[in-house]
Amino acid sequence: MRRLDDHRTLVTGAASGIGRATVLRLLDEGAAVVAADIAADGLAELRAAAADRGAADRLTPLDMNVGDEDSVVDGVRVAVDTLGGLDSLVNAAGILRASHTEQTSTELWNQIIGVNLTGTFLVVRQALPALLVNPRATIVNFSSTSASFAHPYMAAYAASKGGIQSFTHALALEFGGRGLRAVCVAPGSIKSGITDATPGYVPADSDWSLFAKLSPILPTDLESGGAGMGDPTAVAGVIAMLVSEDGAFITGTEIRIDGGTHA
Repeated sequence: MRRLDDHRTLVTGAASGIGRATVLRLLDEGAAVVAADIAADGLAELRAAAADRGAADRLTPLDMNVGDEDSVVDGVRVAVDTLGGLDSLVNAAGILRASHTEQTSTELWNQIIGVNLTGTFLVVRQALPALLVNPRATIVNFSSTSASFAHPYMAAYAASKGGIQSFTHALALEFGGRGLRAVCVAPGSIKSGITDATPGYVPADSDWSLFAKLSPILPTDLESGGAGMGDPTAVAGVIAMLVSEDGAFITGTEIRIDGGTHA
């Protein structure tokens, strides 16, 4: 299915996990994509995967750090110039760190908020002028099931994702009259670089029984740290729907994609 011929999109966090799967799905559906990340090796692998699909001519890798304002200003300008405009923006970039809340330093708190929440804001702010030229543009931001359901040792991460959800609702109301849609996806129990690394971030003296409710109820062959996980393509398919005309009446909400983890 090619719902996105002539569609122009910028995807952050594109070098791995859900961001990578999203780029490949959008390319499969006909979109032209600027894929932004700070991981050069991951972007090179993404370019190779796009070439295998015969879509290398519609992919532009971009070195951009969402946690750095100057990098975002320059990167979004390059993306808009490269694509000749912008029809959608997908903010998949993010980091996860875990610690006991009483041991969380201000530096760590600010790092997580700075990349996840402020980074999302910076990219949206810079992309808005180009998006608003198009009367049917879309922003898809990445929240998380942690924004609404307890995830132990991840207070800063959860706060950043809850902020993204609130930010997205505000965008939807502010710009809905101009045709711009703003939606969150809230993945949970999806295999990615973040989930693979999570056991290494969790404090050594953690109470692992607190993670008992964080497993999908749908069967899956994938896992991270011994827990069942869904495939990133499950989220990518939802994002492709949201930025296409099939999502034309969806805005100001979040879509949870977690295999029933929080059913």
